[in-house]
Amino acid sequence: MATYLIGDIQGCYDQLQRLLEKIQFDPAADSLWCPGDLVNRGGNSLETLRLLESLGERFTMTLGNHDMYLLAENYKFPNGGSRNREMDVVLQAPDREKLMAWLQRQPLAYWSAKHNILMVHAGVVPQWTVEQTLSCAAEVEKVLQSAKSRRFFAKMSKNWVRKWQDDRTGWKRRRLTSNILTRLRFCDANGKILASASGPPGSQPKSYKPWFKHKHRKTRNVTVAFGHWAALGLLMKKRLLCLDSGCVWGGRLSAVRLEDRSLFQVPGKFH
Repeated sequence: MATYLIGDIQGCYDQLQRLLEKIQFDPAADSLWCPGDLVNRGGNSLETLRLLESLGERFTMTLGNHDMYLLAENYKFPNGGSRNREMDVVLQAPDREKLMAWLQRQPLAYWSAKHNILMVHAGVVPQWTVEQTLSCAAEVEKVLQSAKSRRFFAKMSKNWVRKWQDDRTGWKRRRLTSNILTRLRFCDANGKILASASGPPGSQPKSYKPWFKHKHRKTRNVTVAFGHWAALGLLMKKRLLCLDSGCVWGGRLSAVRLEDRSLFQVPGKFH
């Protein structure tokens, strides 16, 4: 029995299949984790969703920004018609309702005491402990899985605050929580996010740092597993695991076996 952490798939179904073959994944015994972005840009998002949903309890994920985008399109286009062709294939599928219901039930943060790992798609602000990360994520998950979910996605497109404050409430708090967990790359020591920044470390203004570089970050005592940052690339340290090795951009699709930190890779989309 092994647990494999896999990077951002983004609809790269063929590469996912090759990687599962390479690790000799056994769905009857092994577990597969992914920090999100199952869909978009790779060309085969529908097939990817079907495969991972079929794994049942053997698959654990956190929602990524592209997954959230698909859920938003699901509400926006009840009969299909999304301008994103790859998303629209999902929205036109006969099993759309089952797949979207499954995706919408997924968490924004996941904690494993066994592996001492906190998994999120993008990152956490310095002020958050593991417990606060899970608590804030649960606030958003509760709304996503309720009758208010349509309103949440409508609010997601509005202007949003950039600085975390514990006393924020309502939709601003939920929207900022979602953006931290699914979009964060750089922030300052006070938890102010640098919006729309996707370059590598060093490309940011001096007042900002990669979220994991802050000296007093309260999640430094656990391993944080994440993706989202292809420009950062594969990062394997004692307390950090970034598995977004840019598969959809022609890099590689990566998996780490958590029991011994063995790395497995296959060529990406355009190789």
